[in-house]
Amino acid sequence: MDTGNTAYLLGSAALVMLMTPGLALFYGGMVRAKSVLNMMMMSIVCLGVIGLVWVVFGFSLAFGDSHGGLIGGFELAGISDPSLLVGDVPVQAFAMFQLMFAVITGALVSGAVADRARFRAWTLFVTVWVVVVYVPLAHWTFAVDGAVSARGGWLVNTIGTLDFAGGAAVEVNSGASALALALVLGARRGWPREPMRPHNLPLVLLGAGLLWFGWFGFNAGSALAAGATAANAFVTTMTAASAAVVAWLVLEDRLDGRPTSLGAASAAVAGLVAITPACGFVDTWGALAIGVLAGLLCQLAIRLKYRFGYDDSLDVVAIHGIGGVIGMLMLGLVATDAVNPAGADGLLYGGGPAQLGGQALAVLVAATWAFGMTALIAWGVSRTVGFRATPDDEHGGIDEAGHAETAYEFSTMRTAGRGPAGRTTEEGDR
Repeated sequence: MDTGNTAYLLGSAALVMLMTPGLALFYGGMVRAKSVLNMMMMSIVCLGVIGLVWVVFGFSLAFGDSHGGLIGGFELAGISDPSLLVGDVPVQAFAMFQLMFAVITGALVSGAVADRARFRAWTLFVTVWVVVVYVPLAHWTFAVDGAVSARGGWLVNTIGTLDFAGGAAVEVNSGASALALALVLGARRGWPREPMRPHNLPLVLLGAGLLWFGWFGFNAGSALAAGATAANAFVTTMTAASAAVVAWLVLEDRLDGRPTSLGAASAAVAGLVAITPACGFVDTWGALAIGVLAGLLCQLAIRLKYRFGYDDSLDVVAIHGIGGVIGMLMLGLVATDAVNPAGADGLLYGGGPAQLGGQALAVLVAATWAFGMTALIAWGVSRTVGFRATPDDEHGGIDEAGHAETAYEFSTMRTAGRGPAGRTTEEGDR
């Protein structure tokens, strides 16, 4: 066991864990004040339910010995053997690092149904979703030690798909799942006629900053060791995010007459999303191109939802779905084995079209599986326990209806009552 690499991986896992509270702030600031707590809780609860599923059997199904390249087994259930190694690090450390990927992916999907999902139904949905949708995709696309492994699934081992830190299993998956969920639940009442502006842009910027910070653990940590590959992933992550911010703001200023803080925050996330699958396989120039494309195309994709009429509340499809597609496909063009011998040369670096084809296949598989299974799970939850909040709850605010709380105290009129767990409350607190 290499204690240095173990410490590096555990530190990276802690950074990635911070992304979920960061996402909660990012999403919470983007919704209206009456549903900010519900929005944040939809992220935070993923740490609880997905964490339990992952430890009990989810990690084993994702990373256990492969059965036909389709799913792992139960030999790692419970993750209870501290002596078992993956490469030169403990399986327990690797499992906790990968857990944070599963958590943030589930939390990302919630942005598609802001302001209108029942919390209990969401909790049930995401518990089933991580098993049915995320776990198989993680098995198909991730390989232990960052290279082809007997524990990996069919996309990485048979097709040779490159995906350093989760372009298919995290980004394309969350975007396709978000689209399916938004279509099953339907649009928010009043959308798009009524303005539904972010209620707290400073929270959005703070959340985006925490996401950017944690993303270095997400991407550089996927090298599983502090070395040249991790350093390259760190540099390319920063380069792509920076390029996306500049490109987004230039286009926004051109199209709308002014750059916005929401645009800057969204741009940073778009660039980080797009570089995620590529950060360990491209050089700085490839990362620059990926970031620029993400800043331009993800912004244009946001504008399309009004044309197509689907209410993806917080633009998960445009930023994570489209951003993930950009990163995965660009790998087929600008990957270079000069920065990582475990990778390959893309078309523009002397490689043939086969790598681009493998990347496109992974995108198609991830999007199809995620969309179809998510729609089925969401439909099942809707028909059994009811997924959509009532019209009165949507109008009055899901925070009060679902959690008996409000994020802000606006009223000076107070009336005593009984609150959660029988505690005495006042009207403004209920």
